[in-house]
Amino acid sequence: MNDDVRELLGKAAQDAGQPVVSTEAVYAKAARVRWRRRTAVSAAAVCAVAAGAFVVPQLSSSPAAPQTSSVGSLAEEPGGTPRDVLLIELLPTDVERLDEVSFAEIIKHVSPPPDDPSRTGPLDGQYSVRRGGGVGYLTVDVRDAEAVRKKLGGAPVEDLCHPANGAPAPDDCVREELSGGRVLTIWSDDMDYGEGTPQWGPELVARLTLADGSVLAVRDSTGFESDDAPGPLLKTPPLTRAELRELMLRPELLPKK
Repeated sequence: MNDDVRELLGKAAQDAGQPVVSTEAVYAKAARVRWRRRTAVSAAAVCAVAAGAFVVPQLSSSPAAPQTSSVGSLAEEPGGTPRDVLLIELLPTDVERLDEVSFAEIIKHVSPPPDDPSRTGPLDGQYSVRRGGGVGYLTVDVRDAEAVRKKLGGAPVEDLCHPANGAPAPDDCVREELSGGRVLTIWSDDMDYGEGTPQWGPELVARLTLADGSVLAVRDSTGFESDDAPGPLLKTPPLTRAELRELMLRPELLPKK
């Protein structure tokens, strides 16, 4: 297992967010917000066409079944919108449900659940994604430059697709240099590292390294298998590679400057 995977699995089981509790009122509020946004996008597209412009809206203007999110997770600030409600707004509409979860609780059965971990990014956390009867996971983790240096014992690897020290290159790895000194790397991982519990399914992994040395990391997992897993593996990761790339470039995942 490479260092990145070992680091993420270890952090996933230790840095646990608090469990979620559904609240119908916020479900309804989230649905209303999504409907208003879709209506606004549709109206803007009509106006643009009338003016002779060509606009491709970010969201479909046709009505869609509202996504749902559990709402008991902690918000970034007291009285603010819960993280899972904010994150589901950035995901494809075929995500049936998104819940902020604690890996320490659902995998290690830690009770009572650990305290909410410190967070660098506003949407940092561990989330279950339900789709088509299966349960996958997204993890979002931002580390500032100092935390990255401490973890790695120096500067991060410059090219994750071509690791040093003879380590095997990740599968289907694509490294992309972006504006502002950013570097985005996405690869596939079959997570076939021998027997164990839980046994993780295949996933996509993404790293966005910023010019200041901070790193945004996202796991896009099909889920895990165990005797008490909350659901079967997804057939594919919750997000496609293109959708994961789009998510990685959303400023909402990064701390405000």
